[in-house]
Amino acid sequence: MTLPADPASVATARREFLVSAIRLDLVGRVDECVLMLSELVTNAIAHGCAEEPWLVRVEWHRTSDALRVEVHNPGLPGPVQLVKPRQDDEHGRGLLLVDALAYEWSVGPSPHGGTVVAFVMRGALR
Repeated sequence: MTLPADPASVATARREFLVSAIRLDLVGRVDECVLMLSELVTNAIAHGCAEEPWLVRVEWHRTSDALRVEVHNPGLPGPVQLVKPRQDDEHGRGLLLVDALAYEWSVGPSPHGGTVVAFVMRGALR
């Protein structure tokens, strides 16, 4: 799915994921997947800079024993550091949530150009 780099796209990604959850036979941890997807799409919109109008690409699929969710943006991959935000910071918790909830996650070059941030969730499939 491709979405405009607009904050309203976060809700669209959540809705589409929930519709797909039935088809993918997800039975557990759906709320956690939705939360992590929301965080990654929000980050892609906020940090996936490009000089022209651009899109965020969101993909998910089953593996043999898990669900993999990928969020692609046109920005160049850079170093990622998990830093605990101050209590009064309004931002900076998204990847910490992903790190705490996902079985594993990664950041790297996207095959579509730019960056892909992905997470794998075990225990969500029937």
